[in-house]
Amino acid sequence: MELLITQVITRLLIRSQILSGCDSVITLNLTINQSSSSIDVISSCDSITWIDGNTYYSSNNTATYNFANSAGCDSVVTLNLTINQATFGVDVITACDSLVWIDGNTYYSNNNYATDTLINANGCDSIITLNLTISSWSLVWSDEFSGNGAIDNSKWYHQTFIPNGTGWYNGEVQHYTDRSDNSYVQNGNLHIVAKSETFTDSVQGITKNYTSARLNSKYAFTYGRVEARAKLPFGIGTWPAIWTLGKNINETGAYWQTQGFGTTNWPACGEIDIMEHWGNNQNYIKSALHTPSSFGSTVNVGGIMSNDVSNTYHLYAMEWSPNKISFSLDGVEYYSYAPNPKDPNNWPFTEDQYLLLNIALESSIDPSFTQSEMVLDFIRVYQQDSTSNSSIDTQSSCDSLTWIDGITYTSNNNSCYIHIAKFCGL
Repeated sequence: MELLITQVITRLLIRSQILSGCDSVITLNLTINQSSSSIDVISSCDSITWIDGNTYYSSNNTATYNFANSAGCDSVVTLNLTINQATFGVDVITACDSLVWIDGNTYYSNNNYATDTLINANGCDSIITLNLTISSWSLVWSDEFSGNGAIDNSKWYHQTFIPNGTGWYNGEVQHYTDRSDNSYVQNGNLHIVAKSETFTDSVQGITKNYTSARLNSKYAFTYGRVEARAKLPFGIGTWPAIWTLGKNINETGAYWQTQGFGTTNWPACGEIDIMEHWGNNQNYIKSALHTPSSFGSTVNVGGIMSNDVSNTYHLYAMEWSPNKISFSLDGVEYYSYAPNPKDPNNWPFTEDQYLLLNIALESSIDPSFTQSEMVLDFIRVYQQDSTSNSSIDTQSSCDSLTWIDGITYTSNNNSCYIHIAKFCGL
């Protein structure tokens, strides 16, 4: 009888070993050193290869490991968590050691699958809070280019006089004219047209093989935001620009010089290039600052690649404050200039600037070029509304939010600054 009982017990033990697949269950006491030590007690079948790369057995079950991981975790787990809503998705999260998920349960490396049916009607697994700053600006000057015909000469001045008596700067080859062939308004848009044609200026008696237009605004301002919605010309050698110069520039033939303000030479007057484009780099947009400390091939320059700039309107903007000048394309800022400390050599931008619109033609102009145009839907100048202060728009949203600026914000991108213009009822 005793032999029979022994045989039964032996068979049961063997059967247990076969079912579990192991012949010993070991408990490892493994010390983790980080900011403070802790014990990682793990039960394993036969053996375990721990995070230090060593294999431990029942006879070798104690180890100490110093972590480089600043989080102090001994395992990084990947959790595959299914979200059921109208449609289901998998929320794959990597966490240190463990994670308390939205269902309230704690998951580990050996317990890393879960399904949760969300009560949230939006089917989101995170609620984010967005802190979005709104400040008010007032429209102080604009040209919407309404109607048809000649440009509004109460707002614009045609600069046609060649300042050095032979040609424009930078080796440009065009005449600027005040003819409607080169600038006009049609169907609510301004057209500045560069053309291949022989033209003799009747005042200076100079003949050139290309014509274009260069407009000076009769409005000047200190600090503000400029927005221009435009389509650009195409063709190698074309060089359109939307830019500003100091009202005090001493340049023969410039509007403000003819009004008695020409006291300061370039670049001490300051120049802000809101948008420059070259036809040999079709979709590249550049902005730059010219100051006594850096001018011509200035180091103060930034650019961005766009798309289809000659057939599609884009919004080119510049924002100028006492501390910084920044540039954006379609609401995306791509360059800012804020020297510190500021002095007249690096920051002559303390006095009025005026706007210029033109297409220059370089000496590298394509021989097959006939004509191309820059088309403006509008140009506007805003200034900060001194009667109102910035406010914070705090939004709680499911996973992400597309805000009024057209940008989508998420939990790791939750701050924005936007200017609301007081225009068209806004």
